[in-house]
Amino acid sequence: MRSPSAAVPSDHQRPASAHGADTLMEAAGDCAFRIAPSGEIHSASRRTLGLLGLAGPDGKGVEGTALADLVAEADGAALRTAIADAHAGGEAVLVPVRLRCIARGVEQALPFELRIAALGAYGSLLVVGRDMRAQLAVEDKLRHMATHDALTELPNRLLLSDRIRMVAANARRSGQGFAVATIGIDGFKKVNESLGHTVGDAVLRQAAARLRRAMRDSDTLARVGGDEFVVILPGTASESQIKLVTGRLLATLQSPFELEGHTIYLGASVGVALYPQHGEDDHGLLALADAALMRAKETGKGRALVYSAREQGPPQHDISLEAAMFSAVREGEFLLYYQPIVDARTRQIEGFETLMRWKHPTLGMVPPVRFIPIAETNGLINLLGAWALKAACAQLPQFEEAARRDLYISVNISPRQFRNDKFLDVLDEALALSGLAGSKLVLEITEGTLMVDPQHAETILGKMSDRGARIAIDDFGTGYSSLAYLKRFPISVLKIDRAFVKDLPDAQKEAAICSAVLDMARHLDLSVVAEGVETEEQLGWLQQRDCRYIQGYLTGKPMPAHVALAALQDNHYTALLSPDRQARTS
Repeated sequence: MRSPSAAVPSDHQRPASAHGADTLMEAAGDCAFRIAPSGEIHSASRRTLGLLGLAGPDGKGVEGTALADLVAEADGAALRTAIADAHAGGEAVLVPVRLRCIARGVEQALPFELRIAALGAYGSLLVVGRDMRAQLAVEDKLRHMATHDALTELPNRLLLSDRIRMVAANARRSGQGFAVATIGIDGFKKVNESLGHTVGDAVLRQAAARLRRAMRDSDTLARVGGDEFVVILPGTASESQIKLVTGRLLATLQSPFELEGHTIYLGASVGVALYPQHGEDDHGLLALADAALMRAKETGKGRALVYSAREQGPPQHDISLEAAMFSAVREGEFLLYYQPIVDARTRQIEGFETLMRWKHPTLGMVPPVRFIPIAETNGLINLLGAWALKAACAQLPQFEEAARRDLYISVNISPRQFRNDKFLDVLDEALALSGLAGSKLVLEITEGTLMVDPQHAETILGKMSDRGARIAIDDFGTGYSSLAYLKRFPISVLKIDRAFVKDLPDAQKEAAICSAVLDMARHLDLSVVAEGVETEEQLGWLQQRDCRYIQGYLTGKPMPAHVALAALQDNHYTALLSPDRQARTS
């Protein structure tokens, strides 16, 4: 590898300029070479020979050896390029390399930054190296401090977010879900208050060590502040897996902490959010896991809960997401998707429900559960709702042209929209601009929205009905138990919430509720749409009880307008029919 020669050429063998350069090398840098433009070494400083393990009376020199042979193989090409550039351009060139040094008989690749410059005389080049170990060690320490918690040495929130993004990217490729669990120590505040922060810090370090031992190598544990930890659980997505893992996490913190003569009993609560059901980015998953943790603490502590939008409501207000929403309005990032509402007997598409979606350039598809509550709070829902209503009304004629028959369009009206003084003006404008008959528009409103101010609701619903629009009660059965408003308000459609449909036909209570709603609707001359129909068994049960309309993944997921148009033009729904029904619809 290295050609043997004298350690340093004798003075009478060198030209004067070369001798001056060699003298300069002894005072320059942590290592120094004089090389030919070809990269062959003419001489090296004594300090360099020491680094290379060639010092001493028996040491072999490096004269005649290619400099590239003394660096790690992967760095050789970059070094040769740098030498050529320095020789051709006359400018000094910097290149990072790993120099192959000998320490205590063991070869190591040490990081050096080489500065290569032309000497002028005889076309030689001077290479001066700076040992980068100390600087890189400082940089590594600073990087570690920036990404790790000082108390427990666990990843902090910054590194945690990066790890979630990496796991999410892998999950998208593999199609495998994962969980994010936030762990809060119950009763930790009493430790700081009664025993002091020194003992409290020791508890946190012990808790971190216990949690780390309870996890797999593929999991990531982080401390995000105070007494809260977060763990990323790749591949953990099923109910049984989550129950097993969270049970292990809870158990590991139930054992008493023995510190400074004190026996401390604490415990923990856990909140879990799942990818992709609850969120597809680090911010959303952490926010919903936090919301689940708060719910676990509020309902008794010492337990683990998976996030549920129905039980816990929307997560805390997200200022950064709110700012992004205003930008999204300007950039046109909000989209409308359309989910078919079909005849339960023929599976022919009768109409579409309009659903709002937000395609963020970096977050991807932001779930409505995240942005709708914020829009409702800050009033942006009025702008978005008006746009959705006008766009949906304008879209229906295109759907009808493709289907060559009459259809209807259904649009959700938020509580804030419904209470807005300008809502009826927006409705009039949507009908006028589209030329749509009011009878082809269904406006979906929740029970809770109507019952906030029944007198106001009765007035507005009457005026909506005067325009021909039909009123649907969305998520029927999940809000107010009083049914008096069905008589008081001009209701045309009831939508059975998916919560009552998902376990049909086996769930007796849900079946009884659905049967009662269908019977009542028949006597009140109301149409019924069953939401969340995903299986043939559910559809068959609803058909037997004369449920006229269904909506769900069985007969069509929410889709962009161009996909809905293609489905109508090609009669895609007929593929789901039995042969005799296909014949009747052709």
